Amino acid sequence: MLNNILLQASADPMGGMSSIIMIVALIAIFYFFMIRPQSQKQKKINEFRNNLKKGDKVMTAGGIYGRIKEIKESTMLLEIADGVKIEIDKNSIYESMKDVAETGADAANR
Repeated sequence: MLNNILLQASADPMGGMSSIIMIVALIAIFYFFMIRPQSQKQKKINEFRNNLKKGDKVMTAGGIYGRIKEIKESTMLLEIADGVKIEIDKNSIYESMKDVAETGADAANR
């Protein structure tokens, strides 16, 4: 039985090349369907956060809606109600109110 298995394995004309090609193909598929789209999405989010300006309406990752009052180096001052301001990290900004409205959320009344 062992001889039969060894003879079948040595009958492959490409040798070990076919398994290497399959591994490379799997890595390429993984890259184009998993890694590349995620990096493009992260790049878009970073660009959005860098283009925020005073007065923009945003939503935080925690679901708090507000308007940007001041932008510092790594934090923002967000007014969530009249006279109520909180300081948050820039990385916790999720999306603008315009993006929320486009997704069907009722953001106009907030």
